[in-house]
Amino acid sequence: MNNKKIRSNNKISELCSFSLGGFQQKVLIEGKSKDNPIVITLHGGPGTPIPFSVGCRGLFPVFTDEFIMVYWDQLGCGINNHVINDSFSVDSFVKMTEELIANIKVKFPNNKIMIFSTSWGSILSAKLLEKNPYAVDCVIACGQIIKNVFICDEVRDTLVQTSIPVKKLERIKNVTVDNFKGKDLQLISSALRKYTNAYQNKIGKKAPMGTIIKGLLASPDYKMKDFKAIMVNGYRKNTSLWKEIIHINLAEQLKSVRIPYIILQGDTDIVASTKSVEELVNSCNNANLDCKVVANTGHMPGVEMMDTLLAVLKKCKQQL
Repeated sequence: MNNKKIRSNNKISELCSFSLGGFQQKVLIEGKSKDNPIVITLHGGPGTPIPFSVGCRGLFPVFTDEFIMVYWDQLGCGINNHVINDSFSVDSFVKMTEELIANIKVKFPNNKIMIFSTSWGSILSAKLLEKNPYAVDCVIACGQIIKNVFICDEVRDTLVQTSIPVKKLERIKNVTVDNFKGKDLQLISSALRKYTNAYQNKIGKKAPMGTIIKGLLASPDYKMKDFKAIMVNGYRKNTSLWKEIIHINLAEQLKSVRIPYIILQGDTDIVASTKSVEELVNSCNNANLDCKVVANTGHMPGVEMMDTLLAVLKKCKQQL
């Protein structure tokens, strides 16, 4: 079935404009039935609207057949590209998330609402519930960030076991949460991509990016500038967000969640440490907090992770 046929089969396929954080932002809402639960997507990055973006109209029928999907390119990227200067904080985006949920509730007052958050987006979902424990009905988080992103013993110890050049390893060992610079984080990130399975597990099946890219380029909602702003966008010079991320610790917020909060972790993810997530879930004695580890998967969602996500969402749909 082609994208146009999929779109025509959806009862809802609407590009909306909402004021979020004082900025008009475009949000795509798409679903086969008006009665289905809503899934609001909070992407990673900051500033990387994948796998779900406003340009994805008609691309994910396995999700839109079961749910009303809300795709939001967070301010600063994709269709909502904007310079993110250092006046922006994590809370700036939490407030935008709150306002997005409020707008969706006005449009769909009787539908259950879930959040699917990824990486940086998982910070927003945890912080959202700290402010409003019942803001939504359920959260599924992929690659949940808790603390110690990039600069920690687990990352250093893993890289020691690889073929990384000694000079690079020594540079990484000397990076601390107090002295890091943007180029240090880029070095660690590139080393993890090249020498480990932290981002993409080499055994796991990769998402069909070629098909997704073709769909984005043919999107009725995206222009070429929006497509380019998936990767090169208003976050390029921002430092304020990463200063917060590096120092963040969400353990207490996650321990005390009052709605179902299901964390999906790749078994080789050390960007958002799977070991830390498992330890937290096992020690907190909170029935609302759960963790599912997906085999042959790193921090980036592959086929196995997306299949697990769909299965978990369907189960949550039945229980809501």
